[in-house]
Amino acid sequence: MKKFSYLFIALFSLSIMTTTSCREQKDTGDKIEDAVDDTGDAIEDAADDVEDAID
Repeated sequence: MKKFSYLFIALFSLSIMTTTSCREQKDTGDKIEDAVDDTGDAIEDAADDVEDAID
């Protein structure tokens, strides 16, 4: 029973460490940069649509 308890604790600890270490942590600067990039892409797409409509 003692071995089972140690095995359970070891597997539980390993699963917690794995799930917390795999998460990608973005800081505020990265979030702002992604938002600016997305906005720029949306503006370019809208400009292309307007150009196509004019033609």
